[in-house]
Amino acid sequence: MDNKTIRFSRKDSAQFFRTLNRRVNEYFKENGIKKTGNWRLYLKTAVMFALFLTPYFLILTLNLPNWINLLLTMVMGVGMAGVGMNVMHDGNHGSYSTKKWVNKIMGSTIYILAGNVYNWQVQHNVLHHTYTNIHNHDEDLEAGKILRFSKHAKWYRFHKFQHYYSVFLYGLLTFNWAVTTDFMQMYRYTKRKLSYGRFPNPFVNWSVLVATKLIYVLIWIVIPMLFLDIAWWKILLGFFIMHYVAGVILSVVFQLAHVVDEAETPLPEKDGSMKNTWAIHQLATTVNFGTKNRIVNWFTGGLNHQVEHHIFPNISHIHYTKISKIVKQTAKEFNLPYNEYKTTRKAIISHFKHLKELGKKPVLQYQ
Repeated sequence: MDNKTIRFSRKDSAQFFRTLNRRVNEYFKENGIKKTGNWRLYLKTAVMFALFLTPYFLILTLNLPNWINLLLTMVMGVGMAGVGMNVMHDGNHGSYSTKKWVNKIMGSTIYILAGNVYNWQVQHNVLHHTYTNIHNHDEDLEAGKILRFSKHAKWYRFHKFQHYYSVFLYGLLTFNWAVTTDFMQMYRYTKRKLSYGRFPNPFVNWSVLVATKLIYVLIWIVIPMLFLDIAWWKILLGFFIMHYVAGVILSVVFQLAHVVDEAETPLPEKDGSMKNTWAIHQLATTVNFGTKNRIVNWFTGGLNHQVEHHIFPNISHIHYTKISKIVKQTAKEFNLPYNEYKTTRKAIISHFKHLKELGKKPVLQYQ
């Protein structure tokens, strides 16, 4: 990753963002509501945890046919993705509750999803939200050599097939968290002394990582092997299927907001300066999808309202539908882009068409 310091332009920041921020603050003040979650989010939290954990206890306590156990592991994957998008995400952004300790608990639910709070906050809150879609700075665009998510990334011959094989790799997202990604990120981020807030003690950080991984393996693999009269390989298969379902859901939802035709991937100048202010940069690099679909709105935790989320990450996703009208109108007044796909289907089609275009051999090879 490039260590060059990125500096966003200050031009026009006093106009667009200040106007938008004032209007959004007025909306909450006039309606007498808080920017954090409310009973709707708390109810959703209960539903998502029920989807995630109820099948686990059913498998442990009931002697069910293998095909039912298989279906339950898939339901667990759906619940796992739901907890990540609706509970963990808001918690780690500090938008779940007005109480810091509640946010910390909800953010820490990432440990039962196989992740790590420190790593996630650095990658997502710091690198992704600050340097959205900037090659060599936003790690969400990094997928090693196997996938090419940016026109600035190096092209390989096999990329011309990536629009076919990518979806199969998407399912490995959370599985990789559990096995390799967290350890590599911890080493990389600690070495660079990156943090979201105060830099934590490295020894404590590594100790938490190892301890939570051991507890995770105990809960999801060791305990089922001890309590279930099922072949060990079937337990491992169920564990993998749970992760695979969650990985596909999370990856596709993430990609529809940033790796599509409408989302720009601007590069900084040689001195690290960007042409736009940070807020305008978010408008150019982020895309909404399916915002009129109540099921998509509810299940994705507002991640289909990425424009609003990227400009106001400290506001709970349950408010995005309302404030999106303000954001869209303000962007229009300032003649700025407000990118959105009317349906999720159109966004998915756009994503895979975009992958196909990125898979073509470029006329000039980016380094």
